Amino acid sequence: MNPFIEHATNQTRRQLLFNGSRVLGAAALGSLLNSDGYASESGRNANGGLADVPHFAGKAKRVIYLFMSGGPSHIDMFDYKPEIRNIHGQELPDSIRQGQRITTMTSGQKAFPCVAPMFEFKKFGKCGRYVSDALPHISTLVDDMTVIKSMHTEAINHDPAITFINTGRQQPGKPSMGAWLSYGLGSPNKNLPAFVVMISRGNGNLQALYSRLWGSGFLPSRHQGVKLRGGNEPVLYLKDPEGIDRTARRRMLDGLAQLNQAEYEQFADPETLTRIAQYEMAYRMQTAVPELADLRTETEATLNMYGPDVKKPNTFARNCIIARRLAERGVPFIQLYHRGWDQHGNLPKQLRGQCKDVDQPITGLINDLKQRGMLEDTLVVWGGEFGRTIYSQGKLTTDNHGRDHHGRCFTTCMFGGGAKPGIEYGKTDTHCYNILENPVHIRDLNATILHTLGINHERLTFKFQGLDQRLSGVEPSRVVHEVLG
Repeated sequence: MNPFIEHATNQTRRQLLFNGSRVLGAAALGSLLNSDGYASESGRNANGGLADVPHFAGKAKRVIYLFMSGGPSHIDMFDYKPEIRNIHGQELPDSIRQGQRITTMTSGQKAFPCVAPMFEFKKFGKCGRYVSDALPHISTLVDDMTVIKSMHTEAINHDPAITFINTGRQQPGKPSMGAWLSYGLGSPNKNLPAFVVMISRGNGNLQALYSRLWGSGFLPSRHQGVKLRGGNEPVLYLKDPEGIDRTARRRMLDGLAQLNQAEYEQFADPETLTRIAQYEMAYRMQTAVPELADLRTETEATLNMYGPDVKKPNTFARNCIIARRLAERGVPFIQLYHRGWDQHGNLPKQLRGQCKDVDQPITGLINDLKQRGMLEDTLVVWGGEFGRTIYSQGKLTTDNHGRDHHGRCFTTCMFGGGAKPGIEYGKTDTHCYNILENPVHIRDLNATILHTLGINHERLTFKFQGLDQRLSGVEPSRVVHEVLG
């Protein structure tokens, strides 16, 4: 391509604004900059998002996404089928399997015996929802819970499946949901990132989680998620070096901003402006993050709601209460990953352990939001990248069997934020293997989450490689209005 044509094609609005202003001199250019180091644009809303977002009044102001990495077994927790007890040990019929592709982990098996849950199910709440006894605390929330039993995905292995549900594509390189929301909505809190990620680990198989899962893809990199760590330093390199006080730090940042500004004027790279803005964010976070992580202001009654691990760094319980504190402070997208749900063997013991990790903390989070009047405008999502098979992986014993990956149907739960409480949506067959009613693709789920925030998923776009890219992709997808109040 002609380099002059290529340069013109690559011009963004911000680049054009800056390059045009260069003829007016440095003083005029400086007047165009806001306190974050970005060009002031008429096309941004008061929170730094797009001017026309939200597109309508949404029920939710923020999302807390509890992502169970590894594929939690819907069969053993929410999708109760008493008929399974009668087919325990029987071969999975070809009429049910329907030629489904099997992963390499079970493709060598000679038999695929069905295995019933090793847990008891009981009815709870006014809605009469069946929940496994592995979730004694969450079972008390059924009247606040929206259960989608007909989720499905084409992905069969962990990395493409997790990438798919988080970015809308199985291939890496696309922006994550949180990055899209940061880009579209912005954030009312200028001292904290718009998108925060926390990770905890269970005792099961730990699938790798790559930072691209909360990356910004082709969006400006300031929209990528910021990972908070446990312990005394939640964000690495946030503290001032020894011997540097706040005044010196301010002078240093001002000097760096001038150098970066000069570089931008020469090369017109928008990421240089991102660098300026992120330095400024880090400066503000030096005060905001330590206060956020300090739980001494919480009452013992509140801490006890989240369970005994709430004071332990890097636990799911502690991440849950930090999530609530982030939500209080206006952070629009908070994502908690809990690893260890990949039970290919020893499922009864491992799954019960995983459930114990999250059961009381999730219940504490929902009740805490509820008592503060925040649940009605906070959407809490619980789910993983896919479910598990009814057939056994490994020997069919009472304490050592596992289940393989299953994308044809799985369960996702929602609380608050415009979700219709106390309902079930979708239906699977007697083997919890195929969807019988109301299928919900992961793209539909993402479109629905955006809708609760007042975003039309077809209008939140970004021009890249000649296409108007969006989280829900170009494939057919819909908002599942039936699960919304």
